[in-house]
This record gives sequence, C-alpha cells and structure tokens, in this order.
Amino acid sequence: MSRRSLVQLSLGAVVTGALSLILGCAGCATKPPAKAPPPAPAVAPTAPVLPPEKLPPVMLGIDVLEAEGFKAIAGKKIGLLSHPAGVNRRGESTLTVLRRAPQSKLVALFAPEHGFEGVVKAGENFKDTTDPRTGLPVHALYGQGREKAMAMVKGLDALVIDLQDIGARSYTYIVIMRRALEACFANGVEVIVLDRPNPLGGLKVDGPPLDETNMSGVGGYPRMPYVHGLTIGEIARMAKEGSVAVARLDLPEKVRARGRLTVIPMRGWNRAMRWPDTGLRWIATSPNIPTFEAAIGYAMVGLGTQNSNWTWGIGRDFPFRGIGYPKKSPDEIIKAMEAWKIPGVAFAKRTGTGSDGKPLTGVYVEVTDWEKWNPTELSFYMHKQAAKWERLNPFSSLTAAEQRSFKIHVGSNAWFAELQRAGGRIDVPPFLKNWAARAEIYQEQTRKFRLYPWADGPGK
Repeated sequence: MSRRSLVQLSLGAVVTGALSLILGCAGCATKPPAKAPPPAPAVAPTAPVLPPEKLPPVMLGIDVLEAEGFKAIAGKKIGLLSHPAGVNRRGESTLTVLRRAPQSKLVALFAPEHGFEGVVKAGENFKDTTDPRTGLPVHALYGQGREKAMAMVKGLDALVIDLQDIGARSYTYIVIMRRALEACFANGVEVIVLDRPNPLGGLKVDGPPLDETNMSGVGGYPRMPYVHGLTIGEIARMAKEGSVAVARLDLPEKVRARGRLTVIPMRGWNRAMRWPDTGLRWIATSPNIPTFEAAIGYAMVGLGTQNSNWTWGIGRDFPFRGIGYPKKSPDEIIKAMEAWKIPGVAFAKRTGTGSDGKPLTGVYVEVTDWEKWNPTELSFYMHKQAAKWERLNPFSSLTAAEQRSFKIHVGSNAWFAELQRAGGRIDVPPFLKNWAARAEIYQEQTRKFRLYPWADGPGK
C-alpha cells in the first residue's frame, strides 16, 4: 500500500471518530442535566461564650444607686464628698459612676482628710483645687471652719457622700460627714449617703465612750465607744434623728428636724461580716491604712501610741500591726506584754524594712481569737507598761496641748486622770468592765438606727 493510501486511511479514521464523538454528545444533550448541590447555608460567626462575671456578694450603696437607675439623684445638681476608697464593687470610682448618671449634674467635689486623691499626710490642711480628670472644683472640707463649710455647699440640690470608714471613732471621716450634715441642713441641701461596710463588722463595740468635753475633729459624737460597730450610713441616721445624748448636731432643733437625709443601704451585708467576708477589694482608706490588717491594728494599738513612747509599725512595714519601744528589744516587749494575758492576741517577732532600707526585727501583734478579742484592750496595757518602763510617769509631764490631744483621741477624762495619778500602778480591768457596760447601753440607744441584721436572722 502506498504512503498516500495510508494517509488517506488515517484521515478517514480521524474524521469517522470525530463524527462519532459529535453524535454521541448530541445524544447526551437529550437527558436532563444533573442538578448542582445546593449551597451550604451561611453560618453566622458566634461570639465567644464568656464566663459569668464574678462579683462580690455585697452591693455597696453606689451599686444600689446605679441599679435603681440613679433615681435618688435624678434631676438634681449634686456634689460628691469622697476619696480613692469610694468605689463600686467592680472597683470603679464613684466619681466615674456618677458622671454617667443620665438625669443629674455633678458640679463640685469635696475632700475629707488626706484630700480627694488620698495622698495628703494625716492632720495636714490643704487648699481647694481642681480635679484634673473632670475640671470640677475640689473643695477642701477638712480643716475648714464652720462658716467656710456652710458656704461650700450653697447652690447644690444634694451632696452625695461615699466615704469608707474603718470602725474607729477617731478616724475623721465620720466627723467630716457630721460637718457636711450641718452645712447642708443649714442651707436646705439634701444629703445622700451611699453606705459601705464597717470593716470590723457590726458586732464589736469596745473602748471608752467619748466624754462630751472631748468632742473635736477626731471625735464628733458624744458617748460613742472607740470601736462603734456602726456603718457610716447608720451614723448619719443617728446624727439626723438621734437624741442629743448620742448625736448633738451643732444646729437649732428646727433646722435639724427639717434637714433632708437619704441613706442608700447596701445589699447582702450583715453585722457578722468582716471585710474579708464581703469579697470586696481593699483600697487604702488613708496613707497609713493600706490594708484591712492595718485597720484592725488602728483600733488595737492606735490609742496605745497616743502621746507615749510606743511606736507603731516595724520600720516601713506592718502599719499599726507592729509595735516598738525605745531601748527595748523585741524579746523584752513580748515578755512584758504577754504577762498581762490579754485575751485574743499574741505577739511574735517579724522582720520589716528600716528607714535605711536594711532588715529590722520588731514585734507583730496577732489576733488569735476574734471572739475573745476586745479591740482596744491592748492599748491601755501599753499605757500602763510605758509608765512602768519610765523612771518618771510620762503622762504626768504632758503639756496642755499634749493632754488635750490624748483626751480627745482616747475620749475618757477619768482614764487620763488616773493614769497621771497612778502611772504604772493603774488598775486596768475596772475601766474595761465599766466601758463594756456602757457599750451595751450605747448599743441599745443606737439600735433603732441600724439598717442591717445579724447573720442568723432579721433581728436588729
């Protein structure tokens, strides 16, 4: 077969194959086309599931105010008396919370001792200033005379007070509140107190009552025991509605009677709760009370260091929980104080940091049995021991100003007179017994102002 014949045969085969393919595809076109699978439904992206917010069980007054839609301040021009410890249970400042209240206007801030920022040293006066975050004026309520305090609140519809007290009479925030009550009532301004826990709870009432002649900036309520067992809201109620014997606002009776006070109570707090039971984070209430432990110590040894050679702290550490005495070693202090067999406390050596940055050993006071512990008892044995250690009774040589300072803090003229007379021979137990009996009377006198129950029932 010739080459040409082979080419013709190959071309014929190609043509025949192509025709067969075309005819075959035409036959396929008569069948219904296969349906494409439906598109997968669009899936919306899901937000990550967040765990529920763990909040402390206690709602503070500021939390309750917000939960109720700020109705207590709606339509009002308000001022705020507070400090860094004035926060809600999430840790937001009350200043921040009030600024988002929709129907009120915050126009001024007011500062207690240590200033609105809480950094001024104890007892130091300070000037009015401007809050850098908000541009609001900050009025220095602490250290001002009566007339200046009266002028500061004029033009307000209400003054909101959110101050964290520590349960001891000489801590000045409850006295500043009294000054604010007087100024507001005299000017027709409502007072709204956002209540907060007493860190020591509401069951401990202890120490000498305040003699009326010793009322001052560190003691504003007659007959109040040093550890008072009340919340700041309860004290406000007592000041407004209490008898002259326990309140004694410096106002005409008619002015006091028409004064307007609103207390926003907490939810979830009872009198058996101490600070750790609240679940709340402690924020320093003043430079020397950075912890709850320091608040306990303030009630326990603060009076013992008053106008005596006793010191508190171990160097820079353990404020109000450490104690020291000049030229006495930790072992000597522990031996002397253990001899008094003070219930509920123990003494141990701990290491702190001296002013030179070097380690320093001192004496730490532990609370070993809360139920047996009488908060102020140690202080009066500290007075007795100071007089025993000194050749001359240190309390008999105080100047007039020092005597006044001692009495306004401790509260009892009788104790000071006997301490001056007997020195290291003073008999402490009869005073403790007398004060305990008077504390029971005080509790009965102030019962009607309580807002919170015992832990085990509704009794007040």
